[in-house]
Amino acid sequence: MTRVLVVDDDPVQLRLTAEVANRAGFKPLTATGGEQALTILREDRNIGAMILDLVMPDLDGMGVMDAMRREGLTTPVIIQTANASLETVISAMRNGAADYFVKPVAPERLVISLRNAMKLDALEAAIRSERARKAGTFTSADMIAKAPAMARVLSLSAKAGKSTIPVLIEGETGVGKELIARIIQGSGDRAGRPFVTVNCGAIPPNLVESVLFGHKKGAFTGAVADQPGKFAEAHNGTLFLDEIGELPLEIQVKLLRALQEGEIEPVGASRAERVNVRIISATNRRLLNLAKSGEFREDLYYRLNVFPIYVPPLRERMEDLAALVAMFIARFSAEAGKRVLGISPAALDMLSAYDWPGNIRQLENAVYRAIVLTDGAFLETVDFPQIVAQSAGRDSAIKAIEQVPVPAAPVHIDTAPARQRAIIEPPPAPDRFLDTSGEIAALAEIERAAIVFAIEHHGGRMSRVARALKIGRSTLYRKLHEYGLAEELINDAA
Repeated sequence: MTRVLVVDDDPVQLRLTAEVANRAGFKPLTATGGEQALTILREDRNIGAMILDLVMPDLDGMGVMDAMRREGLTTPVIIQTANASLETVISAMRNGAADYFVKPVAPERLVISLRNAMKLDALEAAIRSERARKAGTFTSADMIAKAPAMARVLSLSAKAGKSTIPVLIEGETGVGKELIARIIQGSGDRAGRPFVTVNCGAIPPNLVESVLFGHKKGAFTGAVADQPGKFAEAHNGTLFLDEIGELPLEIQVKLLRALQEGEIEPVGASRAERVNVRIISATNRRLLNLAKSGEFREDLYYRLNVFPIYVPPLRERMEDLAALVAMFIARFSAEAGKRVLGISPAALDMLSAYDWPGNIRQLENAVYRAIVLTDGAFLETVDFPQIVAQSAGRDSAIKAIEQVPVPAAPVHIDTAPARQRAIIEPPPAPDRFLDTSGEIAALAEIERAAIVFAIEHHGGRMSRVARALKIGRSTLYRKLHEYGLAEELINDAA
């Protein structure tokens, strides 16, 4: 459940706003001042959004946003205040506020603002991550990896980044081995240097040597010019050898020499060339088993397996699934030009119960396909027919698709009938002057209910409540204490 921080020095307004967030499916956290809010944000970087009051006694909303900008706190901020001046709005937006509204605000407006702010935050995080990946400064902060199973992976990656030790990353297909390699590069002295990726299983066997080490003009038919290899491209940087287990045996000998001597010999060259390259390799197969069967050289295996890191599959880190889905929705809905705000709880539960044999890559493709299929604001179970078919069976998938309303046959526009709207009869509302047994309620109960209704109707603004009830503010506060409402409001806001 996404956490939302509500900051307001008015206990009544604090309770009402927190209750709106709670009923919308968020988990509200509350703070009564700016300093307390900053403390919570520093301790928990995973808060989805913050609803912030501008006018507070210790540190106002503008001061909170200034401190957030200085400390790099990127939680989306929604401003809530009683001041509707244009200057205040402009200042808040310039300080980075995602939205702004004046008290009292309709609950629907607040919920929509929260969802939009979180979607914007997910999209901005995806953009920051992509920029860091391209710049070679990708770190663990740019990767969604909050699951306990990923703690050791990130710890080992940080330690590997402080040296040039050869690293072997093992894990199933699609778990994000390349991202771990980029974290290692971005955490060390080679951050910002070239990061060259080679998929050893995708290169034709007769071209592997040329691709890795390069060739000279005239070395073979078609070599019309000198061509630097991947080792030369990665000079002073990092070379990521993906699917290293697919490398042909004859090339493994030359790779071993390049690792031991720091030299490469391009095809057709008369002498070797020095290179300064950090090697990170990855495989979705156990290299030790390949070495035992003779498919991989043992000496090269021990040379590569100096610092092994195992990346767990997605089914062992399901705590990250919701954040991954939110990030993919934000990215793909922006690419597709669709306004998809999120995923329904039922669909998310279905995805959480699936094993994901293709791991994060399969999840990414499933969300992308769902974005293309959906016509609503939220992804539903029916938007994942392949997952439904694999988890619940083909019949369940067909049944779910059949429940979606579609025309039985083509209908010409001239003969199309008017759409029949379902008439929903609202249940009869209980009489407000009767108690649960059907008897006339006591006068005190009726008066208490009227005060509670007036407080909610006027957003907790006691002056308006007193005027609406035609009583003085002192009388109103006396009745709040008399009916136990004052203590309830303070306890709910705390």
